[in-house]
Amino acid sequence: MKSILKKLLITSFAMLVLVGCTSSSNENADVDVKTITITDVRGEVEIPENPQRIVDLSGNSDILSILGYKVVGTANSDAYDYTKFPSYLEDTLKGATILGYSMQDTMDIEAVMNLNPDLIIISTVQEKMYDQLSSLAPTVMIQLEALDWKEDIKTLGEVFNKGEIAEAWLESYDQKSKELGETIKETYGEDVSYLSFLASGGQFFVFDGAGFGSVLYNDMGLNKPEGMPEQSDISLPVVTYEGLALIQADFIFVIATDEDLRVLNENAIWNNLTAVKEGRVVELGASPYFIQGYSSIGREVLLEEILDMLNETK
Repeated sequence: MKSILKKLLITSFAMLVLVGCTSSSNENADVDVKTITITDVRGEVEIPENPQRIVDLSGNSDILSILGYKVVGTANSDAYDYTKFPSYLEDTLKGATILGYSMQDTMDIEAVMNLNPDLIIISTVQEKMYDQLSSLAPTVMIQLEALDWKEDIKTLGEVFNKGEIAEAWLESYDQKSKELGETIKETYGEDVSYLSFLASGGQFFVFDGAGFGSVLYNDMGLNKPEGMPEQSDISLPVVTYEGLALIQADFIFVIATDEDLRVLNENAIWNNLTAVKEGRVVELGASPYFIQGYSSIGREVLLEEILDMLNETK
C-alpha cells in the first residue's frame, strides 16, 4: 500500500511540474514583441520597436547613443588597437563588447550570436555578412556618406524614426561650434590660418573636407592656409616634406605616432617652417585623433579641446 501511495505522489508531483512548465511557456509565448517597419538600403525591415540588445558593426554606435540607444556589441574600436575603445567613446560605449573595426568587411559571427542580439546594424562595408547576420536577428544595412558626417546622423534618425532628435543634436552642435570658432578668431585673429595632418611613414595626409580639418573649417569657420591641397573624395590629400613647406599655415595640428613624430622633429624642412620655429604647433597622438574627427561624439569632444590646445602654444 505504501509503495502504491508513493508512486501516486511521485506521479502527481511530476504532473504538477509539467503543468507549471507548460503554463510558464504559454505565458512567454503570449508576450509579443512590438515591432515597426523601417526602410534601409535593401528595402523594408521589421525590427523591434524598442530594441534592447543592439549589435552595431557599422561604426555608428556613437550616433545610436545620440538617438537614445545603447549597444551591447560594437565595431567602434580604436583604429590603432581593435581591442579597445577610442578614448572619446569610453564612457559612451562602456560595457559593450568590441567585435572588430567598422571598416572590416567580416567579423566573428559566433561572437555576434553569443550576444543574443534583437537587432543588428551594419553598413554596406559588411554586406557579405548580411545573410548570416539576418538569420540571427533583424538586420538593418545603411549606406555611409563619404564626406558628409551630418548626413549619417540624419539617415540614422530617419531610419529609426528619430529625425527630431537627430536634428536637435545637430542644431546644438552647430551653435556650439560657431561660438567656439568666434572665440578663437577673437583670441588669435580673424585672418589666422590652421592646418591639420597625419604624419605617417614620411608622408603627410592633410585633413580638409573630412576629419579634423572639417571641424576646423566647416564647423568652426576657421581659415584654411594658402597652398593647401583640396580633398575631392574620401581619400585624404597626400604631400611630401616639400609639399608641406608650400602650405603657409599660422598654426599646425600634427597627428602622429611617437615614432613618426620623432622622425618629423628631426627633419630640417619641418624645423624651418614658420609655425614650427615660432612654437605654434600642437602635437597629438595618432590614437585617438586620426579618427576622432570622423565621429559625431568625437567632433563634439574636439570642439571643447581645440581652444585649450591652442592656448597651450602661448
